[in-house]
Amino acid sequence: MTCTLPGTTLKTDWSSPQAADKVLSDIFAVKGLVLSQVSHLTGVEPYVIQNWVKRGFLSPPKHKLYSRRQFCRIVLINMLRESLHMEQIVSLLAYINGHLNDESDDIIDDTVLYDYFFRMLQGHLSPQTVTEDFQEPCPGARQRLTQVLTVMQTAYEAAQLQQKTAALLAGLFTDPAK
Repeated sequence: MTCTLPGTTLKTDWSSPQAADKVLSDIFAVKGLVLSQVSHLTGVEPYVIQNWVKRGFLSPPKHKLYSRRQFCRIVLINMLRESLHMEQIVSLLAYINGHLNDESDDIIDDTVLYDYFFRMLQGHLSPQTVTEDFQEPCPGARQRLTQVLTVMQTAYEAAQLQQKTAALLAGLFTDPAK
């Protein structure tokens, strides 16, 4: 089944457990992506991404190139903003990864976080199941991770329900003769 990766414009086959990792590995076979490429692949306007960097929601690109890790942070923010306010997203990500513009204090790499999230959605798995291989860098990290993944899953499902509601509502007002 081909679907769009959450938070992106990228189509992939959801039947493969490594679908998200495969797509991202192919994209990041080079050193990184320029802003226009990130914008195209996420559907987020370049000025919005630059604003997120200025506000400290992610570290700045190096030599004008965004890494896979930065790309995944952008994708996560983009996906979550469909149902959460930006302050809530920032608080959620800071809960798991401290200062958002400093990757050295992260409990989990955003690439791994996105992969866990995708695998949860894809296989209808619990946060506890999908994070079985997670190595805690500090006590309590696994609990924080499962809490964040639970919130992310709930926010994603809420966004899906909002979209379904909008489509159903629009269908009520469609001319049946057409």
